Amino acid sequence: MHKFLPVFFLLLMGCLLTAQETDSLKVPKVGLVLSGGGAKGLAHIGALKVIEEAGVRIDYIGGTSMGAIVGALYASGFSANQLDSLFRRTNLTELIQDNLPRDAKTFYEKEASERYALTLPFNDFKLSFPQGLSSGQNIYNALVRMLYHVKDIRDFNDLKIPFFCIATNVETGKQVMLNKGYLPEAILASGTFPSLFQPSEVDGEVLIDGGVLNNYPVEELRALGADVVIGVDVQHGLRDRTSLSSATEILLQINNFRTIKDMARKSGLTDIYIKPDMDNFSVIDFQRKDTIINTGEEVARRHLEELKELASRQGIPPEIRPKIILPDSLVINRLVLRGDPNYSRGYIKGKLRVNLNEKISFTKLQQGINNLVATGNFKTIRYELTSNGLNQDMVMTLTESPDKTFLRIAAHYDNLYKSAALINLTKKNLFLQDDVASLDLILGDNLRYNFQYYVDKGSYWSYGINSSFYEFDKEVDYRVLESNYDFPVNSNVSNINLKVTDFTNQIYLQTVLKEEFAFQIGAEHKELRYSTTTLNEQGNDSIPPAAGGGDVTFFEKGTYLSTYGKLILDTYDDKYFPSRGLYFNGDFHLYFWSSDFNDNFKSFSIGKATIGVAFPLFPNLSVNFENEGGFKLGTSRVTSFDFVLGGFGSYPLNNFQPFLGYDFLSLPGNSYVKSLLKFDYEISPKNHLLFAANFANVEDDIFRTGEWFTAPDYTGYGVGYGWESFFGPVQFLYSWSPETSDGEFFISLGYWF
Repeated sequence: MHKFLPVFFLLLMGCLLTAQETDSLKVPKVGLVLSGGGAKGLAHIGALKVIEEAGVRIDYIGGTSMGAIVGALYASGFSANQLDSLFRRTNLTELIQDNLPRDAKTFYEKEASERYALTLPFNDFKLSFPQGLSSGQNIYNALVRMLYHVKDIRDFNDLKIPFFCIATNVETGKQVMLNKGYLPEAILASGTFPSLFQPSEVDGEVLIDGGVLNNYPVEELRALGADVVIGVDVQHGLRDRTSLSSATEILLQINNFRTIKDMARKSGLTDIYIKPDMDNFSVIDFQRKDTIINTGEEVARRHLEELKELASRQGIPPEIRPKIILPDSLVINRLVLRGDPNYSRGYIKGKLRVNLNEKISFTKLQQGINNLVATGNFKTIRYELTSNGLNQDMVMTLTESPDKTFLRIAAHYDNLYKSAALINLTKKNLFLQDDVASLDLILGDNLRYNFQYYVDKGSYWSYGINSSFYEFDKEVDYRVLESNYDFPVNSNVSNINLKVTDFTNQIYLQTVLKEEFAFQIGAEHKELRYSTTTLNEQGNDSIPPAAGGGDVTFFEKGTYLSTYGKLILDTYDDKYFPSRGLYFNGDFHLYFWSSDFNDNFKSFSIGKATIGVAFPLFPNLSVNFENEGGFKLGTSRVTSFDFVLGGFGSYPLNNFQPFLGYDFLSLPGNSYVKSLLKFDYEISPKNHLLFAANFANVEDDIFRTGEWFTAPDYTGYGVGYGWESFFGPVQFLYSWSPETSDGEFFISLGYWF
């Protein structure tokens, strides 16, 4: 027996040597783990460029938050260089802020967004605050398009590189691994950083940023079978008080108390540990994306030899990734709505503006999604594009916002209405599915209110009711009224204090095309008062008894009924500082009945229109050119609806029109033409230097006499400064006219209302 032992020993040694040689020839499975870190996660792109350059082939990718986004895009087939180009040319700050273009809003929504400085949910008479600054909708839209080429993959192991990401169930406090489902939805859930983004709901679970529990999922990557792990860690250590300048940074600091301890262990599980120095960057430093990407590449190059050695062990030719072309258009055959929103299908389709079985651009599709977002009626809007054999279905899951009541506030000062504070109460679904009711109560030097009730039927005829009360006092030239009303000349009076009171009620139908074009028809009831106490204080015995009442002289105290039509096109990118777009507003009123206070009423009509264009001349310098005019039809001697030019601003009352160089209510006439040329130089973000010039002819019947086509009788110029503040536009403007000796200084603080 003993003579066989040497033979057995030699056979055993041979087997061991063969096994060792086999292990040394085994191709290692390489995993890549990418940490979360907000904007700092853009360093992953720079690191990927070096990993590709070294020839390393990745077999698994796991990531959290921004690491999930970059990792998913790479796993879907994008090359590192294409990701570099894609992210450098994308305005990430705008994506995160969910800034909606103005053309996504209906005219009702435009007015609301350009009137109120602060909006807070006010459910059950209790104030609440949003769950996050952003819903992430713009990011989601971008991800849907970028990942369109893998839209039908529901198992992330079937991607070009198997992938998973980590999220946190905010209700249970447990980690959730996302490796199945709709890829854009999964990676957005992984990156919903608390306070910055609203939580996401995926398969019934309410999820937030995976970095809360696991910001560097290296153990999960090992469990998949990774033999060698490359890790890119963009987390930073604890910061001192000088760096904790935002709520986001404070929350991140709290989270880092645990993750720093975890990384001492997790870094030991990483074979090639790439750790860019991110101490000088914050999670929201997206404007520094170029520097961050370059930093990731620079640090990864220090590991280039290790990466090349790993690539040689793999023994696989370098991968050449074909460029992925982002789609420009698609055809949707069927729209499937999920959820149980309290809004009709017609309302939703009307907002989307998607025609089934017709080619539509991704830009138009995302505009339709923005239209839905702009309503504020939905907490989240998620949609999947899935192939159905011919083209694709669009499956939308709408989570209706629980906020139905809102408290809104604003403040304003101008030279006409003086100081004012606005308190608004808005209620959605008050009586019907698609309705909204809004009441403005305006307190200050002049008490006012504005009530609106609007039923939005999308692409069908919508309808509404408006009721408003406006009032102000203004010193005006007596000749403005003297020439319009049958009052004797009084040489003792030059200026009078005119009080204007307007109570208006409207009911109307409206149809909207693409949120930018509206046609409206309606009926209007108006109570109009023009009065003064100045004439009685002067002891004017020549005032007709019918016009006087105690100490008050009424120029107008009548009731009017009219029908009207209105046509509006508004593609301006900003109401107060437009830099591009077109504008048209045409209005025609037929006044068919009056209480006839001045005993001079016959039916008459008033028509007016404004057409404008704004466009950039050079970077930061834009021009806004507008022409407008108005006229009266009929022989009625009623002058209360004549046009009166003068002043500055957006005071929405009857036919009072602003005109630089003259004070408010200075130039009357039953017809007028006016041109405005305004230059706007944005010296820094949200800060504007302004220069404007306007020209006008205004008097009675200028279109009949041909006076409208002559050289302008009135000119005015203005220079000033504008600031887009958090409570609305701030404007200071000095204006003058060659026809007058005195200049006018106008101030407007906050939104006009």
